Amino acid sequence: MKKLILTNFIFFIGLTNLLLGQDQSLDSLNDFINNQAERFHVPGIAACVIKGDSIVWHNGYGYANIEDEKKMTSESILNIASISKTITATAIMQLWEKGLLKLDADVNNYLDFSVTNPNFPNTPITIKQLLTHTSSIADGSSLKVGYQCGDPKKELKDWLFNYFDTDGEYYNEIDNFHNKEPASFREYSNVGFGLLGLIVEEISGVPFNEYVKVKIFEPLEMSNSGYFLNEVDANRLATSYLYLGPLQENLTEPQNSKLPYYNPYCQYSFWNYPDGLVRTSVLDLAKFATAYMNGGIYKGKRILKKETIEFMMSPQLSEEINVDKDQGLCWFQSPSLYPTWYHGGSDPGVSTRMYINKKDKLGVIVFQNANVDNTFYIIKELYNRFK
Repeated sequence: MKKLILTNFIFFIGLTNLLLGQDQSLDSLNDFINNQAERFHVPGIAACVIKGDSIVWHNGYGYANIEDEKKMTSESILNIASISKTITATAIMQLWEKGLLKLDADVNNYLDFSVTNPNFPNTPITIKQLLTHTSSIADGSSLKVGYQCGDPKKELKDWLFNYFDTDGEYYNEIDNFHNKEPASFREYSNVGFGLLGLIVEEISGVPFNEYVKVKIFEPLEMSNSGYFLNEVDANRLATSYLYLGPLQENLTEPQNSKLPYYNPYCQYSFWNYPDGLVRTSVLDLAKFATAYMNGGIYKGKRILKKETIEFMMSPQLSEEINVDKDQGLCWFQSPSLYPTWYHGGSDPGVSTRMYINKKDKLGVIVFQNANVDNTFYIIKELYNRFK
């Protein structure tokens, strides 16, 4: 009996130490993330970690809205900037799987207006080039004109027609195109992903946001995700901020007493929305990441074939064009957290990252409502703690 009591006591002590160790580990993790927020002047941070097909950790820090003292949580909704491109690429590859488009086909096969680099009129621009940022389409200065408070007030097709048509309001052969031949070099292109969204519209016959809702968000049960403000819960929206620091004292009265040097942005949008306007939470986006880590399936619903995901997450360009050979179809391979594939996002008042390790089935997502590029430090800390 004494031996049994002693054994139980030792087990109890061991379990207590284990639990205390977990608590201490979480405390140090919380301290690390809070220190990041303070050091880089970030009002709010939300993050989560996925293992296998389950979320094993998630948390929010700071404020989703400073003025209302609304806390940032893992259910707070933020526009996630260029991580949205992975969803646009998913839509394109769904159509590819059905044989409705060819990656090496001229984009003009799917449009009713012409897209051609005037410097190389006889060289076609292909869908694969759009997915790998090798199309020679530049982000002209008119891209910024499309940013506005509220939802877009110009249709995607109208905007892109006026960008590419030689008589269009936003056409500029110097500003809108690089003076290098398509497929000969890589240069990041937001406009190119707007064009991919339009191709989805033209082939499917429905607006791009509606296609994504039915074919991606609904199967993944991403009920807190959308592109436009009327598609998401306004009460969960996080506000994005610009930190001005003490300089603000010389410009305006402090906007709030809690964090006085932060100016809020409006809930904005832009015309080229397939390149970066998904509004979602880390918990919702985790379902998308889970599908990619598990062969395209989430809770029995398939969004892509396993072979398609392997294709997308494999180097697509020669070393001459892409020295690090880190460019997949939309996705990038991380040299510092190999073999993860990732995408980041950056827009006014927004910084986001999503990393996926398909081999170990480990995913990490971080959102911030400030445009500060420290999110990788948090990603790295979470990845190393949970791997």
